Amino acid sequence: MKHDGITLGIDPGTARLGYGLIRGGLHPKLIDAGVIETWPDEPMPQRLVTLYESTVELIAEFHPDALAIERLLFAQNVTTAIPVGQARGVVILAAAQANVPVAEYAPSEIKYAVAGYGKADKPQMQEMVRMILNLSSVPKPDDAADALAVAICHAQSTPFVDRIHREPS
Repeated sequence: MKHDGITLGIDPGTARLGYGLIRGGLHPKLIDAGVIETWPDEPMPQRLVTLYESTVELIAEFHPDALAIERLLFAQNVTTAIPVGQARGVVILAAAQANVPVAEYAPSEIKYAVAGYGKADKPQMQEMVRMILNLSSVPKPDDAADALAVAICHAQSTPFVDRIHREPS
């Protein structure tokens, strides 16, 4: 997998799905970041269509080499886990249909890759995203900053994973 290409990071959610696009691996550069929002009074199927179509548009516009998404942990609230799982599903479907490889990372893996500490808090993570991308301020909103952290985790992990797979056993 190319690690100097474009990575689309996703922080899944049904009300606000964060996305962040970066180019490069060890010295990534910000391309774009933001959120896809849906309306709470919309039926869930329509919200999922919005998330799917918006992801398809992002992929078509930026042609990412990989999509990285936060893995769902069921230790959290099951009531929120189900809709987040549905959002993840439509994003992964959009990537699969466009032949974009998908990588999934646990929250602790993302925190460790970005902040060097698997239990880093949100302000620490946001500041590290700002520093790694050499930005003047922390990306807003939080969902976009979280998505950038997912993208950074993938872009910085990929060269090491590739090397492990290339080395003879």
